This record gives sequence, C-alpha cells and structure tokens, in this order.
Amino acid sequence: MPGIRTAAQAKAWLEEQGKSVQEFARENSVDPATTYQVLSGRKKGRRGESHKVAVLLGMKVGVIPASANPPTSSEGATQIVLPSDPEA
Repeated sequence: MPGIRTAAQAKAWLEEQGKSVQEFARENSVDPATTYQVLSGRKKGRRGESHKVAVLLGMKVGVIPASANPPTSSEGATQIVLPSDPEA
C-alpha cells in the first residue's frame, strides 16, 4: 500500500523534519520510550500507545481515538490519511 513507511523510512522522515524522537514524542503527546520501541521493531503498533505512534509516524494506516475511552462509532476519532508516495 503506497504511503506506508518502514521503520527506516520513518527514522529518515524524522531526520528530514529536523526532529529528534524526543521532540516528535513531545509534540504528539506520546511516550518517547514507546516511540523508540516502535521504530526499533520491539513493539508492532497493534494497540494502545504503540498503535498511536505507528499511525503518527506513517508506519500504519489507522484511526486514533480522540479520548482514552475509544468511541463506539467513528465520531470523536481522528483518522490519519497518508499522502500517496509518487515514488512507490
């Protein structure tokens, strides 16, 4: 699927943005340790905080609930849509 980044591509993207993992985590209100774990492959981003990190890094297409209690419908959720990669 075009637009999905690998861990290496996500790291390169952060570098292109001039952001450290710490800065990215702070700006997106996520745990820096979880961000490092997703980027290293120790966490797969299947649920919870690691899912949020993977979606924000563009490593996964998904929906991030707006609150700690996931909504029962799509209301109150943020959907991340990645731009298509012309090189893919």
